[in-house]
Amino acid sequence: MKKILVVEDNPANLELLTEMLDAWGYQVVQAVDGADGLAKVESEAPDLVLLDIQMPVLDGYAVVLKLRNDPRFRNLRVIALTAFAMRGDREKALSKGFDGYITKPIDGPVLRNEMNRLLS
Repeated sequence: MKKILVVEDNPANLELLTEMLDAWGYQVVQAVDGADGLAKVESEAPDLVLLDIQMPVLDGYAVVLKLRNDPRFRNLRVIALTAFAMRGDREKALSKGFDGYITKPIDGPVLRNEMNRLLS
């Protein structure tokens, strides 16, 4: 069973993603901010991270930068979750080190396809 770390500061979004991933057969680990997310990457060794961009403590860009600069996590797959949906936002996220980009509100089939692409 693949382990997915969801790093999301909004409780409703965290619950929705957890329920969705659980229904799809994934083991879900939760983190409520960027610092918590980094700690969970180290302690839980997830197969993939769903990472909100706008969060307190450390935002998603800071988290993905730390992951990419750490040889242990350089190849960990990370999908940006964001309400940012303006022209250029996807390209910015991918250029900063994210492997995928999903806008909110989350479209289940789109998320599942992106996860399958990165986990295969």
